[in-house]
Amino acid sequence: MNCPELKTNNYRLRAFETKDLNRFAQYRAQKSVAQYQSWSDYTYQDAVALFESTDYFRFAVVGQWYQLAIALQDSDELVGDLAVHFIDDEQVELGFTVAPDFQGQGVATEAASALLAYLFSELGKHRVVATTDANNVASYSVLEKLGFRREAHFIQNIFFKGAWGDEYQYALLSSESKFK
Repeated sequence: MNCPELKTNNYRLRAFETKDLNRFAQYRAQKSVAQYQSWSDYTYQDAVALFESTDYFRFAVVGQWYQLAIALQDSDELVGDLAVHFIDDEQVELGFTVAPDFQGQGVATEAASALLAYLFSELGKHRVVATTDANNVASYSVLEKLGFRREAHFIQNIFFKGAWGDEYQYALLSSESKFK
């Protein structure tokens, strides 16, 4: 199955294209974006490597991660991305990153809503999970707005960027979702 293109009122969710990579690397390299992410110094070469390792013609393969571009409907400008990991046949992991100049404008909520509808309605997935740093209020606020339930608070479970940190685990079942 090919990577879907999904549309919202304001955004297109689609496979990354080479034209996106410079912008992608630029916003991921910003300290405020990298703060709660696994990377510290994201480079253009990192963006190219990720793009080249993603097979958008074989979408939804168990065990694989995919980055979906969040682009403005009118200009196709990249404003963020969604990470999608197909854990097994029934469960998917979700992540999101929004460029700083578009944060606080509902981008992640609107984009993730469209992806959740696709995952539950079109692909028939049972459960979507997400993990976030317990200090990342913006991230867990989006998850809670989408209807995710906080299932766990892991205390000092990860040694991250030189210190022990807490994480929250969230989940949303198809049966609980308003996105169908």
